[in-house]
Amino acid sequence: MKSKWKISFFFIAIIMAGFSFWNYTNRVYDWDMPGYIGCLFTLKFPDAPDKVRKLTYSDIQEKASANEFKDITGTLKIQDKARQAFAFNTQAFTEQLPYFKIKAGYNFAVLLLYESGFSSPDAVTFLNLFSYFISGILTFFILKIIFPENYLLASSLAIGIMLLPPITYMSRVSTPDLFTLQFLLVFMIGFLRNWNQWVMFAVLFIITFTRPDYLPLTLSYLALVGAYGYFKHKKLDFRLAVQGVILLVLYFMMVKTSGYPGWKHLFYDSFIYRRPLISGSPPDFTVNDYLNIIYTKIIYFKRVTLISFGLIGLIFYYSKDQWIRAFSVLVLVNIYIKFFIFPHSAGLRFFFGYIMLLLLICLTVISRKYNGFRLGKIA
Repeated sequence: MKSKWKISFFFIAIIMAGFSFWNYTNRVYDWDMPGYIGCLFTLKFPDAPDKVRKLTYSDIQEKASANEFKDITGTLKIQDKARQAFAFNTQAFTEQLPYFKIKAGYNFAVLLLYESGFSSPDAVTFLNLFSYFISGILTFFILKIIFPENYLLASSLAIGIMLLPPITYMSRVSTPDLFTLQFLLVFMIGFLRNWNQWVMFAVLFIITFTRPDYLPLTLSYLALVGAYGYFKHKKLDFRLAVQGVILLVLYFMMVKTSGYPGWKHLFYDSFIYRRPLISGSPPDFTVNDYLNIIYTKIIYFKRVTLISFGLIGLIFYYSKDQWIRAFSVLVLVNIYIKFFIFPHSAGLRFFFGYIMLLLLICLTVISRKYNGFRLGKIA
């Protein structure tokens, strides 16, 4: 069996390399790329904002197709005034960067690739491709844990998951979602293997450092561990409180150092009106405006709702384990916390990390129910 798993690993590695190359040939230079490249050059030239803007767009122009570059700069037939402002007005471009700077871990990884010799657009592109490859390998190892005696099923599922449209799309565009997914998968390995509390905290720290909007997940997980431990052992674990405080301090440090304008600005620019200059007008909207947007968006959120509730239903049907059930509900609640903070209902990629956790939990409980679907020994 051990030799078959080794062969399966090499097979998966070759397949993932092929998928990564295919994603590279179908890469997309989208309008988020200037933000992350701008963060990169701001680290290199902190006192030269005009140089940062010019370098950002000149580097992209060298790599992107003419049509993609026009889309990024808002100069297509249907023009985008905000994108034009970002491309040609240094103040407008600089004021947008805090929305991207706050994802500190992702920007640090882009910087490392740039310093190793990649061009700035390639540093962003290849970081996602590397993340895609590593995520495929990690998914395979998780499925090996879930189905320890069925290498065929584990390999097939790993390939199937990595071919899902949201994950292949994430590997081709400028987004930290896939980079963060790697650490969510490591977190899932720790969850299944019952890793040491401080090792799990280190993973939670990296997730928060990479994407601060995962703070509700990381904090609520610590709270769940504390509550579950208290009801089971009638004892409070103050180490969890210390860990929670550390994550909160990390979050506020990133907000402060990045100059992040806050949730109200993000919501206004994302769902009401994209301001060319953030300093030009305040992000004024009412509670009624917010609720109307939520109502409109939640109608188109049905795909995520159906998938997540379907997985929860299967988890509850196949498992009576209270810890598994509680953790699954925690993930589900975090999907809706994220939705109410950033209701981008049309983009499954924004919620894919949570759905991936639910999917792996679901496969775990089904495997336990049917004894791992052992080859030739299905009970």
